[in-house]
Amino acid sequence: MNCHFLNDLVEIKKKSPEISNSKLWSSKLSENQAFRKERDSMGEFQVPSEAYYGANTMRAVLNFPISDLRFSRSFIEAISMVKLAAAETNIELGLLDSQLGDAIIKSATEVSEGKFDDQFVVDIFQTGSGTSTNMNANEVISNRAIEILGGELGSRDPVHPNDHVNTGQSSNDVIPTSIHLAAAKAITNDLIPSLKKLSASLNVKSQEFMPIIKTGRTHLQDATPVRLGQEFCGHAGQINRGIRRAEHAVQELGEVALGGTAVGTGVNTHPEFAKRVCEKLTRAAGLEIRETSNHFQAQSTLDNIVEASGAMKTIAVSLMKIANDVRWMGSGPRGGFGEIELPEVQPGSSIMPGKVNPVIPESVCQVSAQVIGNDTTVAIAGQSGNFEINVMMPVAAYNLLQSIDLLATASSNLASQCIDGLNSTSKGPEMVEKGLAIVTTLVPHIGYDKSAELAHKAQQTGQTIFEVALAETDLSKQELEKILDPESMTEPGISGASLG
Repeated sequence: MNCHFLNDLVEIKKKSPEISNSKLWSSKLSENQAFRKERDSMGEFQVPSEAYYGANTMRAVLNFPISDLRFSRSFIEAISMVKLAAAETNIELGLLDSQLGDAIIKSATEVSEGKFDDQFVVDIFQTGSGTSTNMNANEVISNRAIEILGGELGSRDPVHPNDHVNTGQSSNDVIPTSIHLAAAKAITNDLIPSLKKLSASLNVKSQEFMPIIKTGRTHLQDATPVRLGQEFCGHAGQINRGIRRAEHAVQELGEVALGGTAVGTGVNTHPEFAKRVCEKLTRAAGLEIRETSNHFQAQSTLDNIVEASGAMKTIAVSLMKIANDVRWMGSGPRGGFGEIELPEVQPGSSIMPGKVNPVIPESVCQVSAQVIGNDTTVAIAGQSGNFEINVMMPVAAYNLLQSIDLLATASSNLASQCIDGLNSTSKGPEMVEKGLAIVTTLVPHIGYDKSAELAHKAQQTGQTIFEVALAETDLSKQELEKILDPESMTEPGISGASLG
C-alpha cells in the first residue's frame, strides 16, 4: 500500500476539514495509486487495492484526522486473540462453517503475531466505543482469511467482516474486553517482572548499606539517626506493595464484558459463547479471564480500568519518591548531601566540564509525571459513560497501556542503570555526631524543655550535643555515651533511654 498517499489524504483533511470525503477521494484518484471499489452498509467507497482493511476503516481514517496516536501492539494482539477464540467457539457451537472459521483462525493468529500491524490505521481519537477499531480488526482478519481461501480482497466473500469475524460480538463488549486483556497481560508479563527486578536491586543495596548510620531527615531538616540501609529497605517496601497493587489490578481486569453485545443483554449471541471464549483466552494468555457476573455494569462503565490506572498512578508516585530521594542523597558532590554516589552514565553539561547529573532518576520522575497525567485522563474517561455505554474507551485504553509500558521500562532501567551501581560515601556517618536531633534520646532523662535548650545552645555555639550535655547536665561521660549512641537510636527497643 502507498503509505504516502494515505498520509497525504489525512493531511489535506486536517488542513481543510470542510472538504467532504467524496471530494477528497476524487481529488486524489488521478494519482498513480491503485484502488478497489468496496461496498459497505453506507454504499460504495474507494480503498487502496493492497490494503487489508476495508471501506469502514477507510471512512474512519478520513473522519478522524486528529493525531498520530494509534493502538499499541499489545492491544492489537489482544483484540486478535479475542477474534481467534471467538472463531473457535463459533465453530464449536455450529454457528460458523469450519472452513471459513479455520481461515479466520489462521488470519487472526497472523494478526496476533504482528504481521499486519501497519493495517491498523485508525486514530485513537475516534468513536468513543472503539467501533472503528473493531471494524478495522474485522476487515483485516476477514480480508486475510479471504486471501487464504483464494478469494479477492475487499469482496467480503466468502468471509464477511460482520457476519463471520464478528459473530456473537459487538464493539461494545469486544473493545473493553480487549483493553482488559491487553492491560492484564502487560502488567503480568512486563510490569511485575520489572518491579521485582527493582525490588531485588533495592534489597541488595539495603543489606549493603545497613551498617552505615547517617542523619535522618524530616521536613528536609535534621532528625534522629537512621541507617542508610533502612532508607533503602523503605524504598523496597514501596515497590513490594506496588507489586501487590499491580497483581490486584490484574484480578480486576480479568473480569470482561464479552457476552453482553450491544447493551448488556447479550442479544444475538449464544448463551455459552462468552464462557467458552473466556476459557480459551485464559489458556492462551496464562491469566484468569472470566465473564462478568453483571454485564450492565461491565459495558456501561470503565470502573475496572479506572482502578487499574489508579494502581499505576500509585506505583508512579512511589517511583518518584524513590527517584527524588536518590537525587537528594547524591546531590553535590561538594555542595550537597553527597551521601551516595550515582553511576556516571553520561556528561551532565554542555558548558560545565566534569559535571555529572542524576539523569536516570530524572527520567523516572518524568515517567511518573506522565503516568499521573494519564490517570487523570482515564478517570475523566471513566466518568464519561451515558446509560448503556462508555464513550471514551479508546483514549482510556491508550493511556492505561502507555502507563504500564512506561512504568515497566522505567523501573527496569532505574534498577540496572542506577540502583545497582550506587555507592555510599563517608559524608553521612561524618555528620551524625554533629546532628542536633540526637538530643531526642535525652528527653526521658532531662525533659523536653531542657533538651531543647541544649539543642539551641549547640546550634549557636557550633558544639555537639554531647559536648553541651556534658557541660550542662549531671550526666556522666559514660552515661551520655550510652544515651547518645547513634547505633542504638536506629534499633527500636535498644535506645539509651534506659540506663538499667
